[in-house]
Amino acid sequence: MPTSAYLLLGAALFCMGVFGVLTRRNAIGVLIGVELMTNAVNLNLIALSRANGHLTGQAFALFSLALTVAEVIVGLAIVLLLYRSHRSVLTDSAVEMKG
Repeated sequence: MPTSAYLLLGAALFCMGVFGVLTRRNAIGVLIGVELMTNAVNLNLIALSRANGHLTGQAFALFSLALTVAEVIVGLAIVLLLYRSHRSVLTDSAVEMKG
């Protein structure tokens, strides 16, 4: 399979993630959109690494996966706090949490 196919798939995933982040009011949906975007970046890193014959892109993708796990943990903790304080996970409720 050519590298351009992987890059197009990554671009499509990234666009779906951006669409999900911009249109969802639910905090879980926003987190899923962010995950789609990070997975698209990882796919592009691995595809370009494979095309160039270097392992640096795969190393960056592995490091990015570790950061993504930490981001999910923090994001879900924020969603739990939002639900406990407002009994809702809508992002409109998060505006009141500033300050």
